[in-house]
Amino acid sequence: MSVGDVAGLIAAIAFVLLVGFLAVPLLKLGRVLDETRESVRQITEHSVPILDEAATTVASTNGQLAKVDVITTSAAQVSENVSALTGLYAATIGRPLVKVAAFSYGVRKAFARASGRGSGGAA
Repeated sequence: MSVGDVAGLIAAIAFVLLVGFLAVPLLKLGRVLDETRESVRQITEHSVPILDEAATTVASTNGQLAKVDVITTSAAQVSENVSALTGLYAATIGRPLVKVAAFSYGVRKAFARASGRGSGGAA
């Protein structure tokens, strides 16, 4: 065996040791990547139903808000109708009622004066 052969043998052994030394971290990195892939798969499996449920909840909430909007619009219309009815009541019944009350007050006052109870002052 010559010096060149020994040097080649040492270089070959060193190369095998270097490859073996570098293979350990690569194997560990492979395991880490496998675990990461498994974690991502589990997260995806658990997240999709949650997202579906959230979408269903949002759609249901939008439906309820539409119903509330209809109710609010109806309440506003009822309020307007009550206001109009109150104005109509005041115009149709209120004014004549005031006139009747004033007339009856005048008639009472006149009868009181005619019967001698009233002296022209407040009754």
